[in-house]
Parts: sequence; structure tokens; C-alpha cells
Amino acid sequence: MKKLFLIALAAIGMLTAQAQKAVEAPTFGSNWSIGIDGGGTTTMAPGADFFDNMRGVAGLHIQKQISPIFALGVEGVAMFNTTGASTVVDQTYVGAYGAINLFNLFGGFKCDGRFFDMEIVAGAGWGHDYYTHTEGADWNYFATKAGVNFNFNVTKNWTISLKPYFSWDMSDAKVAQTTAAYDRDNCRFNVLAGVAYKFGDGFKCVDTKNQAEIDALNARINALRGELDACVAGLAATTAQQAAVQAELDACKNRKPEVIKEVSNNLQSVRYVFYKIGSSKITADQQPNVEMVADYLKNHKDSKVVVKGYASPDGNLEFNKKLAAARAESVKTMLVKKYGIKADRITAQGEGIGDMFTENSWNRVSICTLED
Repeated sequence: MKKLFLIALAAIGMLTAQAQKAVEAPTFGSNWSIGIDGGGTTTMAPGADFFDNMRGVAGLHIQKQISPIFALGVEGVAMFNTTGASTVVDQTYVGAYGAINLFNLFGGFKCDGRFFDMEIVAGAGWGHDYYTHTEGADWNYFATKAGVNFNFNVTKNWTISLKPYFSWDMSDAKVAQTTAAYDRDNCRFNVLAGVAYKFGDGFKCVDTKNQAEIDALNARINALRGELDACVAGLAATTAQQAAVQAELDACKNRKPEVIKEVSNNLQSVRYVFYKIGSSKITADQQPNVEMVADYLKNHKDSKVVVKGYASPDGNLEFNKKLAAARAESVKTMLVKKYGIKADRITAQGEGIGDMFTENSWNRVSICTLED
């Protein structure tokens, strides 16, 4: 019996906290149950007939489930006389008990519950034997009990149980002997069947993580990754541009001086269409430049035009790439739709960031190069 109490104390101290991590902590007013019990009891004394001494038992208990593993309760039991004596009830017991759920202890708490579980129970309280006046005075004594509950949870709130247990009269004075209280002379075997109703929803599983906070952090991480990728792409483009400029510079340093004897004809074959920041729309003041390209194409039937769109380095690199292509397409669209130039005579392509002009706003441009 002493070992049983040590096991119970160890389980309460070590595993109740573990259960609280998985379930919602109960309030004082939750997880109460009340039940009625009925069955039989008989003495375990040597020489006594086990079944002939069996008599009826009825009881009531109230229980509080402290955690999924441990419960405390109080109970009252009455034992009925079946030997024809004048007292209908010849024994009563009122006491407190503790119960440890073995399935939750070793198998962990199940959020959806179990149909069957098993508890070990130990308790102590006050026993009272009733006698008639001719038989002598009533007898009061300290009593203990230990047993097992087999529980069938038929619904979330209703439980049917089978409860075999042993009880001991801890007082040797009654039988006038000096042997220890935990022996067969002082022991009774009891088996009860009970039904209990549990109030409330019981323990609930809780999710210890905040999914909304996790989603927000993931979104922030993805945004930072996108910004990092854009920075890496911009650095790569700048590095490539720097290498190209350095190559041109080296070529210029190694190039022999040459004398230009006549003016290039390029000035007559290039037209510029400038744009407002962040826009690919051709404004009214720039439309004459497009019209000049259209007139040239109409007057020279075999000529073609290459339109290259650029953007200034302001803003996001990916956006500027799309904007440069849209500016080239805007010139092509106007030549086709407004001036009737065939689309196969026009090549439109976006060139990304432009750095042809030292004036940053001039790099928001489409350059139209006429080719014979």
C-alpha cells in the first residue's frame, strides 16, 4: 500500500505538468462529475465463506478531475444487512480518494477521448458499524481502500464503470488482536458498478502556436527575399554594365586617332520620343517626332525602323525593364494604328535602363533608328 501511494505522488508531481502542456488548463468550476454506485461486499477473513457473506452496497461519489491524469473525489457507501438482523444498514463509509488514469499516464491524453480507460484508486475515510442495543455500542474506525476502476465512456458526459477494490479496518482494537491492520482479518473485497455524469466539455487540446503570427512572419521573410533578389539582380546588372564600359574605355585607349572627314548621316536617321517618369504614353508634344518617322517610312517604301525603349534608373529594376519595352511598343502601336505603317517594317524592343544622356530624365526615351 505504501508503494502505491509513492507511485501516485510521483505521477502527480512529474506527469500532471506534462499533461497541462497539451490541454487547456481547467478552472475550479470545470471537470466535475457525480455518480451513483451499487454492488456487493464480502469479508476476506480466513475461514469465512466468500459468497455466503456477500451483501449489497450502494453509494454516491463526487469527483473533480484535476488533470487528464489525476482526480480527487469524495464518496459515501452504505452496506445493507442480509442476515436478518434488526439494522437494515449495518456499515457505512465516508471518505476521500485519489485516482490516476493509467491510459493517460502511459499513453498520453487523446483530444477526441477514449471509449475505455482504467484508473488506480486509493482512499481513506471514516467507517461506522451499526449494532442494536442488545448487541452493543456502534463502532467507529479509520478505514482505507485501494482498487481499480474500469471505465466505459459511452458518451462525452456519461461513464459506466466497474469498480473492484479492497478496504481495510485500520483499528486492531475491534478484534482485540495485535496483528497489522493490512491483513485478511481486517480486509473486505468490494465490487461496484457505477454510472457517472460529467459536467461541461472536459479538457480541450490547445494549439500552442499562433498561426496568424507565423503566417505574418513568413510573408515578411518572402518580402525580404524578394528585395534581396532584386538587389542581387541590380548588382549583377551594374557589374556587367561596368565591365562593358571598362571594355569600351580600354578599346578607346587602344584605338588610333582618326580624322572625321565628313559628317555622319546618323543625325538624319534617328528620332527621339521622350516620356514622363513612370509612363509609356506618348504625349502631344512628342507625337510630331513619331509623325516624322511615319513620313520617312511612307516616302521610302523599302525602309524599316528599329525602336528601342529605355527607362531611367529611378525605381525598381524589374518594373523599369517592363516600362522600357512598353515605351518601344507605344511607338510601334502609333505607327501602325494612326499612320498605317505595316507592322513587319517595325522592330520594337525594350533595352532596360538607359544611360546615354547625362541628364537623367532624357533617358526616359524611345530611340527610332531608320534603316534603308
